Amino acid sequence: MKFQSILYIIFLAVIWTASLCLRRPSARRVTLLVASYVFYLTLGPAFVVVLIASSLFNYGWGAVLRRKPRPLMLWVGVLVNIVLLMSFKHLGMALGFLHLQGSFLASFIAPVGLSFYTFQGMSYLLDVYREAEDTSPNVIEFLLYMAFWPTVLAGPICRVGEMVPQFRRMEDPALEDVSAGTQRLLFGVFMKVVLAELLAHGIEASEGVTTGFDTLSGGWSGIDVWFLAVGFGFQLFFDFAGYSNIAIGSARLFGIKLRENFHDPYLSRTPSEFWTRWHMSLSSWIRDYVFFPLATARREVWWRNLALVFSMLIFGLWHGLTATFALWGLYNGLLLVGHRLLQQARPRRISGDDGGFSILKSGGALLSWGVTFALISLGWILFRANSLSQSLVMLRAVVDPHRYFQPSMRLNFYVLVFAVAAGYFVFVGLRELVRRAQKQPVFARVIVAAAPVLYAALILAILIWSRFATTFVYVQF
Repeated sequence: MKFQSILYIIFLAVIWTASLCLRRPSARRVTLLVASYVFYLTLGPAFVVVLIASSLFNYGWGAVLRRKPRPLMLWVGVLVNIVLLMSFKHLGMALGFLHLQGSFLASFIAPVGLSFYTFQGMSYLLDVYREAEDTSPNVIEFLLYMAFWPTVLAGPICRVGEMVPQFRRMEDPALEDVSAGTQRLLFGVFMKVVLAELLAHGIEASEGVTTGFDTLSGGWSGIDVWFLAVGFGFQLFFDFAGYSNIAIGSARLFGIKLRENFHDPYLSRTPSEFWTRWHMSLSSWIRDYVFFPLATARREVWWRNLALVFSMLIFGLWHGLTATFALWGLYNGLLLVGHRLLQQARPRRISGDDGGFSILKSGGALLSWGVTFALISLGWILFRANSLSQSLVMLRAVVDPHRYFQPSMRLNFYVLVFAVAAGYFVFVGLRELVRRAQKQPVFARVIVAAAPVLYAALILAILIWSRFATTFVYVQF
């Protein structure tokens, strides 16, 4: 069952109605749990076996850790989760080499969402050991935490302390929850079905990012690589942020608030800022459970920098055990370390006014944004390339001045990427203007009147483009 399908809307409406008909929170929790397993069953019967096994193990081992909070017991639990995750990833890759994709065995080897709910299970064990988790969920609450259908496929990665108290209350959703949830759903589907798919496939056939990476013959020019890097970056953003919006909106309909996953990442002016705005649930997980424990083990600056690079390597390998993902993680780790070193080398400003250099300061901020945007975009080549050799060829074209005047893509592709990227920044600016205008009664009434027109336009665009919709990118991880 796809999030962007009519079947999912029907599923959501049935579960929402059934939940409202039940008054007891315990009955609502059971209903949501059954719905979550039914949703997951539509992806493959074997998937549920792994999900339930992982859930029961982490719940049981968490109970053991509460009685015996010893380092050895913690590491046994964490290692079981890691072995489970790595085994399935390795076996899935092996089946890929054997061309067994699509078989029943292949579906069992690669459970959808395994990386996401495994990290949720490990965070529970780590929080129990640190005594940072005091909700003491019962088995139904924990099973629902692991299997909750809006998050089970591709996050946001949640924490027990955030979710279980909400599961226990299970009050009737407020009108604000229903309104906000519906809006998030609509914008999420639009981001995926229209914007992400438009970038992936192009205005006409063979004019999108997918063609540039998968079927382009004759090599890439420097201009091709830059547009493919930016185009894929925005495709991935609209795809994954669209999924996150649908997930957050679906949960909000039931009065449940999930973590935000994106916060205008392409407005970031430094690599450090970018990683506080992009895939926030995973980046905060890596920060809290990998980087902080490593960085605080020793005081030396070099050790903290090494911990940062290692954490980003884990971030990359979480997506897949390939050389390109490893290099992507290392690349971003080095960007973060480089930014830290620049910060440390920059002379401290003397307190006082800026001496009238606000224009220079604004120019510096714009330059910082441009450099960050370019460096992050180049990294997407490593993330998306089909092989290490392909990524190296493409990156080599970026530094070869003779390759910049031999474009291989159709003109529509360059126009599309430029238009979507520019449209994103225009939208962000207009959104800020609207936010400020809402404080004025006259403009607030205009905005309320214009809202139905906007929503109708979004729905029309979704209906037109829905036949082209494919699976969300991050579901494969």
